[in-house]
Amino acid sequence: MTRRSSAPLDNLTLVLDHPKHLVNIASVVRVMNNFGIGSLRLVRPDSFDAHRITGIAHRSERLVKSITNHDSLADALADCTWAIGTSARPRSDGRNYARPRQAARWVAARVEDRVALVFGREDRGLKNDDLDHCQAVVVIPTSPEHPSLNLAQACLLVAYEIFLAVGDPHAPLPTGRRADRTPTHAELEATYEALERGLASIDFFKARRPRAVMRTLRTTIARARPDLREARLLAAVGHEIRHFVDRASADRGT
Repeated sequence: MTRRSSAPLDNLTLVLDHPKHLVNIASVVRVMNNFGIGSLRLVRPDSFDAHRITGIAHRSERLVKSITNHDSLADALADCTWAIGTSARPRSDGRNYARPRQAARWVAARVEDRVALVFGREDRGLKNDDLDHCQAVVVIPTSPEHPSLNLAQACLLVAYEIFLAVGDPHAPLPTGRRADRTPTHAELEATYEALERGLASIDFFKARRPRAVMRTLRTTIARARPDLREARLLAAVGHEIRHFVDRASADRGT
């Protein structure tokens, strides 16, 4: 039984089968750091230089130190309970195909076990014999004219979906500085009055009916649900428009 992990994706292993370019390995390492993926296994890479990888993927020394090299894909997957291969297109063979989001849900259901995500060589991907080692195959939809993704791009996309599926996709996003409370009716009315007076001072209404224009502004502002700071900023816009017009008139002596 794989040990229970404190980090959601500690038990997820990335396997690169015969990767050609060291820079792509480094880019994958960077993706792994971004999403907290636990380990990387390489099957007969064309080149491997830990120092160069850490020079490209900064602050990755710990992960790079844990990279293991293997002579075959079967050896790299030996202790894994489930493996997902990747392909640029569905094959004619009957397999368990899925888009990245569906595959991510499969991984999330197995997060306590050692699950492997397998990527093939940059120029030819995984062969059918390689996919035979995988219980499922994820296919990323792309333009028919340019179906192939860069290795790191494919890794990023699938890792992102898994990260969301295992974590909390509904976690609140950062918010800006907010006022302590919602403006009262009287404070909003003061905002509308300031805006109306400012617009009137620049002849904005002209052929427009002021009441219809202000009704639209009220509806728009209500939909935005401004806090007190934002309502006061809108009022300040109206005040400043009117003050600017007054100053310009005074300068002209009118």
